[in-house]
Amino acid sequence: MTQIWSAAKTMAAQTPENRNRYVDFLRAVSILMVITGHWLVATVYYADGAFEGGKLTEVQRSTQWLTWVFQVMPIFFIVGGYANGVSLESAARKGTRYAGWLAARLNRLVTPLLALVLFWAAMSAALHFAGVSGPNLRIGSRAALIPTWFLAIYIMVVVLAPLTYRAWQRWGYGSIVVFGALGAVVDWLFFAADMRWTGWSNYFWVWLCVHQLGYAWRDGRIGKPPALLLVSVAGLAALALLIFKGPYPLAMVGSPGDESNTAPPKITLIALALCQFGLLMAIEAPMRRMLDGLRVWAATVLINSLIMTVYLWHITVMILVIGIAYGLGGFGLGLPPGSAEWWLSRPLWIAVLYAFLIPVALLLTPLERMGRSRDRQPPSAVRQVIGAVMLCFGVASLALYGFGASPLPYLDIISFACVIVGAGLSGLLPKLP
Repeated sequence: MTQIWSAAKTMAAQTPENRNRYVDFLRAVSILMVITGHWLVATVYYADGAFEGGKLTEVQRSTQWLTWVFQVMPIFFIVGGYANGVSLESAARKGTRYAGWLAARLNRLVTPLLALVLFWAAMSAALHFAGVSGPNLRIGSRAALIPTWFLAIYIMVVVLAPLTYRAWQRWGYGSIVVFGALGAVVDWLFFAADMRWTGWSNYFWVWLCVHQLGYAWRDGRIGKPPALLLVSVAGLAALALLIFKGPYPLAMVGSPGDESNTAPPKITLIALALCQFGLLMAIEAPMRRMLDGLRVWAATVLINSLIMTVYLWHITVMILVIGIAYGLGGFGLGLPPGSAEWWLSRPLWIAVLYAFLIPVALLLTPLERMGRSRDRQPPSAVRQVIGAVMLCFGVASLALYGFGASPLPYLDIISFACVIVGAGLSGLLPKLP
């Protein structure tokens, strides 16, 4: 750990002066909040030789308001918009064409994702032949693959980034309004016209709207802190109005019941994004001064060097820890979820999970830094886009249904094949000697 920290400080000291460190800081803090939130909301109770699993928002409904704090996916898309804007500007200066730009962006996202999907495909096959039933296999694999839904949509947002960036350059905030309006129309069709199938298109309209805010940040078109604080307050007021006067559920993650603010996305996420955006942008200047300090910035660099790995594997690590506890007779899992004793044990529970996650991340994080060989030509843009669509379909299906008990025959196998074939078409599989 001393060597790792020393290496992080060395990398931190070499950071270019013009880098916006706040972007990396928000990415790091957000990922830690997502991980901690997932571990907190999962309620596993062992009694009479059996597990009983659930969600904290269902077991203790008064905790639903916590999801307003822990739902930080809008920050990821805002940060992604900023980073994609920087990357597109750099590609334009260097004369890099779309195919080359897309290959570089997809490589960093997909390589660690493939490792997780391959692991769970192998694990699921082994458990199946060991006699684990389809429904039980589905529960475990689906839980482990839930984090991949973010990448399924974010990869498509990256594919569309050149178009959305041009829309921002041409229409500015008008592009944000258009995406937001489309999201609102879809929500109206979803709730008022009972056309539920239209809701899935909001994976694009809602997240593209939020992603555009990152372009605004990159261009410095966000106003002064007082105005930004007003934006934050307005976003919070809109969120409260939509939930308490509209048809939207209270919980921003894992809503009990049939409705959800996230699956499919609703415009409540845009309101939350505006609240977060206004507040975080209002404090950017003092935060960037804080990040000039070597220790804080080195910690940020260290977390970002592991970021995809810790995000993708944190649920898998939790499942493995639960499996170990089960083998020990349910050790540590006998406290009723939501009880005072259960809450007091949460800091220890989260610390144990981080203790297991860190070595896993250190082992697998080299996958994040596997760049494409410079002499390897990227596939054509059309081939990469087709491959990305196939890959995202497969990933989304596995995140939704897992392995073992799909609603359609062999859907899990077809989805896995789509991931592998899509990665191959996009030139993202390791090159054979």
